[in-house]
Amino acid sequence: MENVKQTVTRTEDSGIDSSGAAVERQTKQIDTESTADSNTIAQNIVWYILGLIEVLLGLRFIFKLLGANSSSGFVSFIYSVTGVLTAPFDSIFGVSSTNTGSTHSVFEPSILVAAAVYALIAWGIVKLMNVTHKQ
Repeated sequence: MENVKQTVTRTEDSGIDSSGAAVERQTKQIDTESTADSNTIAQNIVWYILGLIEVLLGLRFIFKLLGANSSSGFVSFIYSVTGVLTAPFDSIFGVSSTNTGSTHSVFEPSILVAAAVYALIAWGIVKLMNVTHKQ
């Protein structure tokens, strides 16, 4: 839960303008400071890590589906990093592939299952943080 501190400054001014009409002017300035407690910071870290994992898995899924060249440095890096993340799920489904010329397209539903499982794990961790943080 964020702690929010507000400072309100009010100024009132009354007088007569150049046409002779009575004028009242009010100015309200609000300065807001917000600080997050350690539980909120920890939850944000979990969500950021999940976001990074999901992006990497999404790239792997797209590269496999479109038949990206695995000898390319970036594609090879993504495959090696995400290979560890998808390894527990690789044997769930059979893999269907299509060959078109020199392009080898592969549909791996295990990548989608891995993304869903990691999202559920992150959600569970955040919920546990909420339960243990409440007084």
